Amino acid sequence: MRCLLAATALLLAVPADAAKTLVVNANGYTLDNAGNLRRFSTLFVGDDGKVLAILPKGAAEPKLVAGDFKLDARGRTLIPGLIDAHGHVMSLALGLRSLDLSGAAGLADAQAKIAAYAARDTSAGWIRGGGWNQVSWGLGRMPTAAELDAAYSARPVWLSRVDGHAGWANSAALKAAGITRATKDPAGGRILRDAAGNPTGVLIDAAMDLVDKVAPPPSAGEREKALETALEHLASLGLTGVHDMGTSAEDWALFRTFGDEGRLTLRITAYAGGMPAMEAISPLRPTPWLYGGRLKLQGIKLYTDGALGSRGAFLLKPYSDEAGTRGLQFLDDAKIKNLFSRSNYLGYQVAAHAIGDAANRQALDAFAEIRPAYGDKFRNRIEHAQVIDLADIPRFAEMKIIASVQPTHATSDKAMAGDRLGEARLEGAYAWVSLLKAGVKLALGSDFPVEPANPFYGLHSAVTRQDRQDQPPGGWRPQEALTMQQAFAGFTTDAAWAGGADGKVGVLQEGAHADFLLLDRDPFTIAPAELPQVSVEETWLDGRRVFVRKLR
Repeated sequence: MRCLLAATALLLAVPADAAKTLVVNANGYTLDNAGNLRRFSTLFVGDDGKVLAILPKGAAEPKLVAGDFKLDARGRTLIPGLIDAHGHVMSLALGLRSLDLSGAAGLADAQAKIAAYAARDTSAGWIRGGGWNQVSWGLGRMPTAAELDAAYSARPVWLSRVDGHAGWANSAALKAAGITRATKDPAGGRILRDAAGNPTGVLIDAAMDLVDKVAPPPSAGEREKALETALEHLASLGLTGVHDMGTSAEDWALFRTFGDEGRLTLRITAYAGGMPAMEAISPLRPTPWLYGGRLKLQGIKLYTDGALGSRGAFLLKPYSDEAGTRGLQFLDDAKIKNLFSRSNYLGYQVAAHAIGDAANRQALDAFAEIRPAYGDKFRNRIEHAQVIDLADIPRFAEMKIIASVQPTHATSDKAMAGDRLGEARLEGAYAWVSLLKAGVKLALGSDFPVEPANPFYGLHSAVTRQDRQDQPPGGWRPQEALTMQQAFAGFTTDAAWAGGADGKVGVLQEGAHADFLLLDRDPFTIAPAELPQVSVEETWLDGRRVFVRKLR
């Protein structure tokens, strides 16, 4: 990746800061205020980084003066910069610089990767990483501490599951955390145990805190280098904006440092990781947009349940493949309502994590209770909205609750979801078209690093309901596939609307930020199966290049 990004820094000052920019001969696409696709061939940007005009083919070119910058797009496709409506910037950042098991083909392959990483790591500290997925391994159960010990046992090893809702510890890590047979499950979490009650090495949701609190955190220098890597990575993928879900006070301080130093090459719409983070960052009200619209504390991320893969999602009825559990209810109804109410009272948008149908109903019930006091002005949203009872889908529209969904979750979860839910409950699972038909606004994202951050993977999953190996033929539950225009809106105008920045980003129109991409092919005319191969050749933010792909 670094070879492709090497030229980035050299091009940040081209065009000059006091210059207008004219892009000509572009195959341009944007959405208008009515949601219709608008074509253009010329983009004119002011010296303030805002769009002055978009012009159709054949229109007279605006006049430039000495010092202005003109770029011939040479027929390349130009679209607005894409927005991921649900990502985790620092989790991605740190993950890019730690042990990554997302590509492991099975348990044995994961063990080999762990052993190889440990052999390369010359530090004396813990080994951290993540990305493992027992479902894709075909394991049929969670891995164990003994299996992790077989790969490496000399130092503590602590690895998060791909969804971030479970952690896998070796015996040294369990010992460091003081986790024994006598350790009780914390509220909202679970310690997996064997028949004798001994911890097996996997901790679910809140139980992960038992290890997290003793594992040494990365240093300030490591975090800085990690964020620098993540910003380069995201720019190379065509992301100019991210809704950062679960921002900590430490994350915020680092974002501010990058903003102060002119290094923040991404618009971060931040959602504090719960009330304590909000109180540490901005306890009285949301912040204004900082650094020319590149950073804002917009809302508060609150959890109602865990994840489906680790059976932490809170369901109305027991899991089809584990009849003894309905998952994890994180908070009771009164607590959820009070947290939602306090958030809106302070002016914050609520972003409620809800995956199971019981969790989605609990969140909707809480929104219904506070709506008489706060109305719809905060654009409250439910993150994931993954499994919904069919009776609850119209309630999203009635209360104008945004469904913030991640298309690649459907194509990654397709086999596991059927096992967990059974056929009947799948009717309301990953049901994007059903939500749209009910009048619900959809914002699309990836949940990176749970899934790859590449938005073209998300566009592909949204329109094909297939994974990147073109499976299953015809798509999984294809009746819920979006059109390309609907999916494009989800990563542009609708994501902007969900973050309170509609008309400012996600669109190329007069007065909007000139955030745009130049692509190697046209995503609106290629075969949908080709979408994952779309390559971003240039990424621009406020009319300035922040990435250009180096020619090989």
